[in-house]
Amino acid sequence: MTKFLRGTIILMAAGLITRLLGFINRIVIARMIGAEGVGLFMMSFPTLILVITLTQMGLPVAISKAVAEAEARGDRKKIKKILAVSLAVTGTLSIIFTPALILLAPYLSKALFTDPRTYYPLVAISPIIPIVAVSSVIRGYFQGKQNMKPAAISQVIEQVVRIALIAFFAKKFLPLGIEYAAAAAMVASVLGEFASLAYLFMMFKVKKKFPIRKNFFKSVKSGRQTLNELMDVALPATGSRMIGSLAWFFEPIVVSHSLLLAGVAAGVATKQYGLLTGYALPLLMLPSFVTYSLSTSLVPAISEANAYRNYKLVEHRLQQALRFALLTGGLAVVVLFVFAKPLMTLMYGSPDGFGFIKLMAPFFIFHYYQGPLQAILQALDLARAAMVNSLIGAVFKIVIIFAFASQPQFGINGAALGIAAGTVLVTMLHFATVLKKIQFTIYLLDYVRFILTTVLAGIAGKIYYNTTLIDSPEKIRLLAGISVITVSYLFLSILFKLLKKSDLLRIPFINRFIR
Repeated sequence: MTKFLRGTIILMAAGLITRLLGFINRIVIARMIGAEGVGLFMMSFPTLILVITLTQMGLPVAISKAVAEAEARGDRKKIKKILAVSLAVTGTLSIIFTPALILLAPYLSKALFTDPRTYYPLVAISPIIPIVAVSSVIRGYFQGKQNMKPAAISQVIEQVVRIALIAFFAKKFLPLGIEYAAAAAMVASVLGEFASLAYLFMMFKVKKKFPIRKNFFKSVKSGRQTLNELMDVALPATGSRMIGSLAWFFEPIVVSHSLLLAGVAAGVATKQYGLLTGYALPLLMLPSFVTYSLSTSLVPAISEANAYRNYKLVEHRLQQALRFALLTGGLAVVVLFVFAKPLMTLMYGSPDGFGFIKLMAPFFIFHYYQGPLQAILQALDLARAAMVNSLIGAVFKIVIIFAFASQPQFGINGAALGIAAGTVLVTMLHFATVLKKIQFTIYLLDYVRFILTTVLAGIAGKIYYNTTLIDSPEKIRLLAGISVITVSYLFLSILFKLLKKSDLLRIPFINRFIR
């Protein structure tokens, strides 16, 4: 098995575990502090992501790419210089932005978010910035070496610690008010990230073959060329992430003001935004652990193949990643669309928000495609093109949200439409950009077969759910319906040759069964 495929599978396994743990975390939060509390949490969170994006400066992707190339040449001295320069940059930026977030929190909460209660979660989450700054550098180093285990295990540790603390903290602070409970949830996130960093740092000490502290400042001073090389990739990558982070930062601001124009009160707007971004979107984002794993593995794998000018391997890995993203995303889309209402009821104790899933699920197949495409653009030094695509999509999304959410007949559904429309546009632009750089075959018939597979599997699951086990508990009916869709989907994927024997032979444990 190749390093690329092994790394992808490791990250997928860890991603599945962390996503499931993350769901437990969100279910606990939702049941304890309700949709309004989740709304406060989700309104504050984009600000943190924006500050982290500024702190990281796109370096995780640049480090992964640079370390992979230096590793291919056996240049250990260059790897040390990459790490020293990266730690100096992220460390300095975190010292600037952490107090800046705390000082700006009163203005952000009152003037921009229209709900002063967001002040407490904003302040509570600020200590996570320097923690993420250091851990992102170490993750980039391991990903560049195509060793995905430390990053994967650290994600699981972070979620386990967060879940262990979140219920305790939220319960203790809930009597003081929803805003304090939301802030307590943020504190649990900080401590979870700290535990993750502690593990990564320990693994880094064990695995690295050179002393990083020795002559650290000398490496930083002599690392101007290394800094320039990193920035060539990091700045455009930051541009793409910055655009996404800014769009996410402005999203709750635009939504809250648009809903105000539509006649929706601030408290109700916070609750509706919580249902959309804290209840529905996490379910829609669940399959992205696959695309995240593919994206993380693709950057060093394609950078290495590109460095050797092995364009055939570049195309092969591209086709492989896109097919995996399509198949896994398709199954998720059909399950979520068919069982939106019972899934929401089972997880959150209420069907509120299931309409968002029905509305957005068909468009989210584009979201699952987007991650691998962006990773490919970054690996092929087309990060600037990805940045322009992201900018166009972000502006389009904000315009659609304002245009529709400000109309009483659409309301919060306008925000859902805006998010879906922006996702589709960016994915299509990324796809067009990749096509200009890489000559590869597009199998249109496969896409027709894919659509037929999802439709038939969805119909089979819906019919079974509505006609069988009617007197059984809802959980049993739902599980049976999802199982029917999954089995039908896999059977049709193999029948239509979307999933081939050669693909299954590459997967551990399953390959032994097939052989």
